[in-house]
Amino acid sequence: MKIKDVNRVPKHMTTIGGQALIEGVMMKGPKDIAIAVRKPNKEIEVKKEALDTPSTKHKFLRLPFIRGVVGLVEAMVIGTKSLMYSAEFIEEEYEKSKFEEYVENKYKDKKKAENLEMFFTLLLSLLVVVVVFMMIPTFLTNLFKKVVDSPILLNLIEGLIRIIIFLIYVTAISKMEDVARVFEYHGAEHKTIHCYEAEEELTVENVKKYPILHPRCGTSFLFMVMIVSILVLSFFGWPSPLKRFLVRILMLPVIAGISYEINRLIGRSNSKLAYMLSYPGLGLQKLATTREPDAEQIEVAIAALKGVLVDDKEADIWK
Repeated sequence: MKIKDVNRVPKHMTTIGGQALIEGVMMKGPKDIAIAVRKPNKEIEVKKEALDTPSTKHKFLRLPFIRGVVGLVEAMVIGTKSLMYSAEFIEEEYEKSKFEEYVENKYKDKKKAENLEMFFTLLLSLLVVVVVFMMIPTFLTNLFKKVVDSPILLNLIEGLIRIIIFLIYVTAISKMEDVARVFEYHGAEHKTIHCYEAEEELTVENVKKYPILHPRCGTSFLFMVMIVSILVLSFFGWPSPLKRFLVRILMLPVIAGISYEINRLIGRSNSKLAYMLSYPGLGLQKLATTREPDAEQIEVAIAALKGVLVDDKEADIWK
């Protein structure tokens, strides 16, 4: 399936989205979250729980630009919880870290232990993002300062370095066998969403014919964040290292908000401009973050999606 064939307006554009897990898929619907995991015995385990997030309780958190920031944070929390849950089914295949053993021994309450593990997982992930995608690019760009005077050019160089690091990272991990499996489930998630948006019955045969790429994917969103950051940060020049770091942290919500709205417009349009803007993200999906799934993986994605569907189909459309 060519990239240009993905950029279309579906019959029913849904707000339902998901995430690939370890031998599973998580889907987030208008009212519920469903996690479907293929257990070692080949059975599909489906866990369903009511969606209980700040954005479901407070209307102002769903306003344009604000919703992008809130959605990003909520996606990180829900995604990490779902990933940890899916990992429980293969725990016997790997040795627990000393930190996991310490937390489980310290807190007999399983929920408290899981919350603490999730907090430190998110904290470590955030630290890696700050170091790898903020500090290293700005440090490397500073080496060009002797030959480049323009703040706009320096921000452009920094942005390009950040994108190159990101591309190297996702391409490298896509070669790992376990990650490749996750990317196959990522493809299954996209194909299933496409099938639902085409208003076809959710069967393995129907899902198979749809593309593994999707314009409203989280991968495309992250890529858009990097592009938007180049434009936004250029307005602040090239100040001292400390000021640069503070500006990048403080402007992250603004960048995320703008990126989300752009991705939203891209996802619901078939214009030439939308196609041009969506191409880098779709290209990255094709290059690294999605793989063609098998029938069993598609079954898991279907089970997850069915777990969040509601009787009123109007409840999950993009407004």
